[in-house]
Amino acid sequence: MPFIVLLIGLCAGVLVGLLGIGGGVLLVPAMVHMLHMDQHAAQGTSLFVLLPPIGLGALLEYRKKGDVDLRAGIFCAIGMLFGGYIGGLIAVPMSSARLTQWFGVFLMISALLLWGKASKPAPPPRLAISPEGQP
Repeated sequence: MPFIVLLIGLCAGVLVGLLGIGGGVLLVPAMVHMLHMDQHAAQGTSLFVLLPPIGLGALLEYRKKGDVDLRAGIFCAIGMLFGGYIGGLIAVPMSSARLTQWFGVFLMISALLLWGKASKPAPPPRLAISPEGQP
């Protein structure tokens, strides 16, 4: 079992770095189906797993390229801190079956939104204009 758990963590880490997804999108379903965890336990364990390494390696790589807005990240992190607390207050008393259903609905809506966005033609690239008005 430690090997399977390590493999799940490795896959989640790769997807965090590659796609920027929250590890919970992979971790929670993997823990429920492969480790036979209850939905509450899977979500709680996923939160624990994500505390220390939440994409630090990927963040460093993105920051090297200048692709990180630190101000937006700080404000979003503050919002997530309070939102996570509120979400926990709602989720903990909920039945595991209901929580699993809501998680599935969230994943399906996310998939549909991403599928729709990917199906639209990309807008033409914008030309960068210098301060002098020259492209």
